[in-house]
Amino acid sequence: QLHIVESGGGLVQPGESLRLSCAASASTKNYAIAWFRQAPGKERAGISCISALGIVSYYKDSMIDRFTISRDNAANTVYLQMNNLKPEDTAIYYCAAHYRTWCTQNQGSYDVWGQGTQVTVSS
Repeated sequence: QLHIVESGGGLVQPGESLRLSCAASASTKNYAIAWFRQAPGKERAGISCISALGIVSYYKDSMIDRFTISRDNAANTVYLQMNNLKPEDTAIYYCAAHYRTWCTQNQGSYDVWGQGTQVTVSS
């Protein structure tokens, strides 16, 4: 069973950038990895997913311009680059692994979740 740990969150000002890391305890090269976020009082929402082949998908088109997912299989790590952060991006950010090579829109299909990392965007 994989263990996933998110890191890289923190307090940033609007317009700044942040890169989150999703580190796994073992190889994830055969698994799709996705990023989600949950703002206070709101439902957890998907951001982006990267398949085992490196194919990237987005849950919403509005995420494309500012959020970029990537992976380094040698390091068992997936990243989320976040640019031009806005106060509405404030949330707990989660990483999850799907024990398949492909991405899925169904959050319930993801097999392993990290504990989350807090991102706060405020001036």
